Amino acid sequence: MNPQRNNQMNKDFVLAVEGLTVSFDGFKAVDDLSFYVDENEIRVIIGPNGAGKTTVLDLICGRTKATDGSIKFKDRELTTMKEHEIVRAGVGRKFQNPSIYEDLTVFENLEISYPKGRSVLGALTFRRDAAVKERVREIAETIFLAGQLDQRAEYLSHGQKQWLEIGMLLIQDPELLMLDEPVAGMSVSERKKTAELLNTIIKNRSVIVIEHDMKFVEDIAHKVTVLHQGKVLSEGTMAKVQADPKVIEVYLGH
Repeated sequence: MNPQRNNQMNKDFVLAVEGLTVSFDGFKAVDDLSFYVDENEIRVIIGPNGAGKTTVLDLICGRTKATDGSIKFKDRELTTMKEHEIVRAGVGRKFQNPSIYEDLTVFENLEISYPKGRSVLGALTFRRDAAVKERVREIAETIFLAGQLDQRAEYLSHGQKQWLEIGMLLIQDPELLMLDEPVAGMSVSERKKTAELLNTIIKNRSVIVIEHDMKFVEDIAHKVTVLHQGKVLSEGTMAKVQADPKVIEVYLGH
């Protein structure tokens, strides 16, 4: 039995990744990887380029299928599910580049992401009622865009576009939110506000973040997992991994 799992087996996790492996033409991009994410936790995954960070998110959301291993989200096995089923189960994924509707307003972007009963009939019968408007305004307040609801998304700053996409996921109320380099290209003030945003939204969910900005990682991480060649090199608090000689050698020292 995996010794880490043996130590953790009596505890319930939002996400339990065990023995996860994926090979591409014989190359193991992720190699027997195991880690566990608690409720209301911000887990940051760091590591050098090619360490397997984005591939791990691809595996969790079903975009890439595992060669071996298990991914359990609240005891549901994700490796046997399709992408849309994983979304409906409560897993949200934001990619590195913003994916928003530039020609729509902030309000319309959030409204179009509202879960319309999660069925074809729900989508066909969807109407903008008071509950929808209230939910949109609530999310806009959370993502610092309450004053831009009527503004077309194309006129937002880069950071605001990132927040809008996070809001488009939040309005679906995921229990696990995954973000790939959310502060890349942001100003210092935008990075600080993004840290504030993430520390606010974990009251109702867990968040996994891939990030290279170490100051931002310090501001948000409850626990850090360092990947190298598809395996866990080190794991713990930011202070612990920063002091780990192996991490300094392969990542932080470069």
